[in-house]
Amino acid sequence: MAKEIPLRSQVAESDKWDLSSLYPCDEAWEDDLKRLQQKIGEADKFRGTLGKDPENLLSAMKWLSDTFMLGEQVYVYASLKSSAEADDPENQRKIGLVSQVYTQLEAAVSYMDPEILEIKNIDKWLESKAFDDSRVYIKKILRQKEHTLSPKEEELLAKQGELQETPRKAFSMLTNVDLDFGKIDDMPLSQSTWSQFMINPDREIRRRAYEQFYGTYKAHEQTIATLYAGSVKQDIFNARIRGFETALDRALYRDDVPKSVYTGLIEAVHKAFPALHRYYALRKKILGLDELRHYDVYVPLVGSIKTHKTYEEAAEIVRAALQPLGEDYVKTIYKGITTDRWVDRYENKGKRSGAFSSGGFIGAPYILLNYKEDVLGDVFTLAHEGGHSMHSYYSKRNNPFLCYEYTIFEAEVASTFNEQLVAKYLTDHAEDQTMKTYIIAKQIDDLIATLFRQTMFAEFELLCHTQQEQGQVLTTTSLRQTYRGLLEAYFGPEMKFEENSDLEGLRIPHFYGAYYVYKYATGISAAIALSERVLNGGKQELEDYLGFLKSGGSKFPIQTLKGAGVDMSTQAPVEAATRKFADLLDQFEKLIG
Repeated sequence: MAKEIPLRSQVAESDKWDLSSLYPCDEAWEDDLKRLQQKIGEADKFRGTLGKDPENLLSAMKWLSDTFMLGEQVYVYASLKSSAEADDPENQRKIGLVSQVYTQLEAAVSYMDPEILEIKNIDKWLESKAFDDSRVYIKKILRQKEHTLSPKEEELLAKQGELQETPRKAFSMLTNVDLDFGKIDDMPLSQSTWSQFMINPDREIRRRAYEQFYGTYKAHEQTIATLYAGSVKQDIFNARIRGFETALDRALYRDDVPKSVYTGLIEAVHKAFPALHRYYALRKKILGLDELRHYDVYVPLVGSIKTHKTYEEAAEIVRAALQPLGEDYVKTIYKGITTDRWVDRYENKGKRSGAFSSGGFIGAPYILLNYKEDVLGDVFTLAHEGGHSMHSYYSKRNNPFLCYEYTIFEAEVASTFNEQLVAKYLTDHAEDQTMKTYIIAKQIDDLIATLFRQTMFAEFELLCHTQQEQGQVLTTTSLRQTYRGLLEAYFGPEMKFEENSDLEGLRIPHFYGAYYVYKYATGISAAIALSERVLNGGKQELEDYLGFLKSGGSKFPIQTLKGAGVDMSTQAPVEAATRKFADLLDQFEKLIG
């Protein structure tokens, strides 16, 4: 663990992403921002003309595609710069400025959807080959008819779009920049280093880090609870103003996902509680503890294994593990994460914690990491984010701009699919039984993190939104009580929680994008099914999966995944994933005797 987190300027250029596929310099970005502002001024020329004839609509769609492609390029560059160094005033200016301009763009084109919905013979128009690049986009607009407001109302909502980002942005700035978590024995404690402290074999260090970390959150709990309550209220406002009964209905409608998928996920995971609780009882026994504490749940159970993988070694593991996906896939991802510098590899001061893949129709599919050489999970993270990036790579090469974006529901399949292949590779190539045991334990922990933990988060979101929708007031106390109830249900009777353990519910950034996290759980369920299908199948099964990656936003996710070979409209994939968890637990128990 580094004693000091370096400044951005101290990180080697070869370890940073190369943003030149977007812009060669900041001045070029400034030029395009001005060009975008000029194009926004052209938006009104299509007002009142879209329904006159197909040619007018086609002209508007071409302008819309070009303008939003430019807007996406400008936004992605500013966003990546800010994520890498959020405390740089110039980066703050960039992202603030482009957010304002993007809001203006949304407002400027807000009249288009209502006008398109009024075109009486549009179905006939869409039969023309001329609409190939915009047909899917327009059909998705038509589906929104009953939830689309008048042009003036849509314009007003679009103009206040930037304001709705305030809770998320304030939470991110507070937790990633302003909060000072101090040090533990001269080692900096931060959002990024938190995971390292939690896997430290020294229980006293884990305890101190845990108490110090959540003590910092305790000092700001009222502020953070207020931010989250405000975010929930915004979700409900946005749903009701468009005629949805609940925020969940609105969130699922966009992707045409039945509510039964969300509730069925929670039901299927609840049925697996006996296996989950058995795991925590086993963890307590292996660690030799009188009481299992919340800071004991991440330390590796095969503690004698020390892993050290340089970033370059991690890239080689990813390359080898993904061989079942074919030469083109493997060659592209390996080149991207090494010589083409898609990846911003290591932590620096002001850098956003965690990891993500982000890119657009123009430019590389970039990856942000905070890679740690002694955290084996970071090898999986590289494969995970690489899965997102390859999904984007194939999607934009096989679809027009207006329908290249896939849903988050689908995205988490591509990422966790790669993790499944890495897990199999590391298990198959383990040098001895101890290492094999270690890898299986890692798979178990990852399933807990992605399937069980994300479902717990999803249930928390549902409970909080439902409480607010039923007229209850969300307070610091109510949020903590709700989260503590879930902690007790999911971790079972073996766990002894601290007074501040339920503050975990106030530190999850994904909650500021409502009803997002459940897609991790459905994603790993689909990924397990599809990875086994590809590994046990032949050319057709691989083509089905690659076809899924290439489909982009051309279809709704349930339909696309069915084509790849898994039916997410049933509980079967989730139940299969929980059975795999139980099977891995059986294997682990046998290996450790």
